[in-house]
Amino acid sequence: MNGKGNLLLLAVIAVVGGVLLSLFTVDEREYAIKLQFGEIIRTDYEPGLHAKIPFVNNVIKYDDRILTRNNPNEKFLTQEKKNLEVDFYVKWRITDPGQYYRSVGGDELIATNRLIEIIKDGIRSEFAKRTVQEVVTADRREIMDDMMEKASLTASELGIEVVDVRVKRLDLPDEVSDSVFNRMRQERARTAAQLRAEGAEEAERIRSSADKDRTVLLAEAYRQSEEIRGLGDAESAAIYAAAYERDPEFYAFHRSMEAYRRSLGGDGDIFVLAPDSDYFRYLNDPNAGNAR
Repeated sequence: MNGKGNLLLLAVIAVVGGVLLSLFTVDEREYAIKLQFGEIIRTDYEPGLHAKIPFVNNVIKYDDRILTRNNPNEKFLTQEKKNLEVDFYVKWRITDPGQYYRSVGGDELIATNRLIEIIKDGIRSEFAKRTVQEVVTADRREIMDDMMEKASLTASELGIEVVDVRVKRLDLPDEVSDSVFNRMRQERARTAAQLRAEGAEEAERIRSSADKDRTVLLAEAYRQSEEIRGLGDAESAAIYAAAYERDPEFYAFHRSMEAYRRSLGGDGDIFVLAPDSDYFRYLNDPNAGNAR
């Protein structure tokens, strides 16, 4: 009885073990590929529970998330053969698990090393087309975009996708830094001098235009004032003439009184006139008007 019980227990354990060996799960954050004697037979597993043939099939899982690899202290030559020290990182993910397994054996370290070499080749190519000043002052995003376009084609052969590449730090050797900064300082000084010259030229143009407008406005104002003064003088003369024609004697008397009021009575006024001058006609003889 004990022997049969042990055999039954072993049979149950074997069945349960076989079932467990035949089942596997795929997480939402994973890729899974099924191999049969080392050959890929399936790569399109959805998340959930799946079956396999024990001892014949084996399943390899890869991370489906974006992975990051930092790469510090790389040196790249510029167009004028000067070194730049660059720290960069690359973000990547597996897009074709079958191709990933065939190209790098599913080894993440091998994949990242090959990817880093691809990125380095791209950066090296982009830096070699630019001077130190162009690399330092250029838009790094533009450099990275040009490099990524080329790197993505090569990375696809590994079954992976380059999500992003960014330069974190770009340092110049001391001897290069001094020459670059001096050149940049001189370039900025030239730009500032040019802008000041253009500003002075524009200011002079505006000043000349304003002086011209001022001269034209003054001339036009003077012309208008002379016209108005002429009209006023003509009207005044017409009024005087009308007054004279109406009563010449009263007009002469009134004009004499106005002359006296304006000329006499001021401090220090001195007149050198003959006593019988016509100026004193109304003062010497109140009836001078009637006499005439």
